Amino acid sequence: MKTTAQSLLAAAILATSASARSIVDNLSFGTGERISPNGRGLPGWSVSAQGHSPQILSDRIVLTPPTPANTRGALWADHSLTSTDWNVDFSFRASGEYQGSGNLQLWLVKDKNSVAQNDLYGVEKFDGLAIVIDQYNNRGGSIRGFLNDGGQNFKSHSSLESLAFGHCDYSYRNLGRPSKLSITHDNAGLTVQIDDKNCFSTSRVALPSGYNFGITASTSETPDSFEIYSFAVSTAPNSHAGAPVQAKRADSKPSPPTLQKLSDLPSAPDFLPDTLPETLTSQKEQFADLHNRIQGVTHQIADMYALLATLGHRLDERHQELAASVIQHGSSRDQIGRIDHRVEEVERTVQRILRDVESKDYRMQLSEMREAVESVRGGVSEHLPEKLGQIVRSSSPRHWSLIGVVVGVQIALAAAYVVYKRRRAGAPKKYL
Repeated sequence: MKTTAQSLLAAAILATSASARSIVDNLSFGTGERISPNGRGLPGWSVSAQGHSPQILSDRIVLTPPTPANTRGALWADHSLTSTDWNVDFSFRASGEYQGSGNLQLWLVKDKNSVAQNDLYGVEKFDGLAIVIDQYNNRGGSIRGFLNDGGQNFKSHSSLESLAFGHCDYSYRNLGRPSKLSITHDNAGLTVQIDDKNCFSTSRVALPSGYNFGITASTSETPDSFEIYSFAVSTAPNSHAGAPVQAKRADSKPSPPTLQKLSDLPSAPDFLPDTLPETLTSQKEQFADLHNRIQGVTHQIADMYALLATLGHRLDERHQELAASVIQHGSSRDQIGRIDHRVEEVERTVQRILRDVESKDYRMQLSEMREAVESVRGGVSEHLPEKLGQIVRSSSPRHWSLIGVVVGVQIALAAAYVVYKRRRAGAPKKYL
């Protein structure tokens, strides 16, 4: 509840402050019905690209297209910002394939030529602010803030994440809607919000007037398409170049370094930036630096202790889960034991049969089988012809009986014919 109340209070303060500001037309676009009056350019802005031609549509600018890959796009304001109390509402959308990648930067720098079309990883030295939106460390998306006074070479730096002064995780890809990034700078410091939710803020940033706004985007082999819908800059009334600047002067005494957070992991330990020995001239400054570093080591030890305690708790929970799983599966263990017993019995039986086969001599049994086969074959060859002859003789018809029947039939036919002739010859004859 406390965090919610603080968030609501901060949002109310920002809304009240924003309502008192007025739009700067020559630094803004996308606040009217059309983003461009003629579709060929943006009033007050310079558009450039590498590997493609930016598309200026009625409601948005396609800074990097879905194809081809390895492209760059840049928008730079022609006029500089003449206020130190300002707010930026930046609306954008990113879309692409599942494993697409790219980055989007919002710049406020002293010399826009020092950045040109570069992203944060390709720029060398610049003086100003950079807000980077990318998929750093494969967390699905992040928003980070960087400052440089022209002394750091970002392109050759071995650990850019250590230079971030604030960050938050934000999944910005393939949302199907534009995302709204709001940046507010005033006497209280710098505040960054995304979709009306706090991202990060700091009171240790004070930017002077006279810097230029810019937007750059770049893609890789699997490109993301970055579309810019609006960029609205508003300033407070009575805020101009003559206002006192909150930036530290070179001749002022360096304040003791404060603890900062690494941006690679949200729960990373605190660290202190390196300090040159010649900057700590007084005993008080040396004691403050030593105190802060001892305090930082204490914080790191506390973080390690908390991490070990969390790991121990998780290991205990895992051990309890495994023990419960073993108890629940006790019946399965009994079944496995019975199966093992049966397998052992089968193995013993097979071994016993193998021993019997190897120990006994089967030559006598084979000889007896051979003699039995020979006796059967001899009996068949000896008695089969005689038996077949008997069967033929007993089954053959009696030829003499057949011959007698044939002769008797012929004699009967001859006698009948003779009787017929005699009767015909003795019958009276008729004459006509």
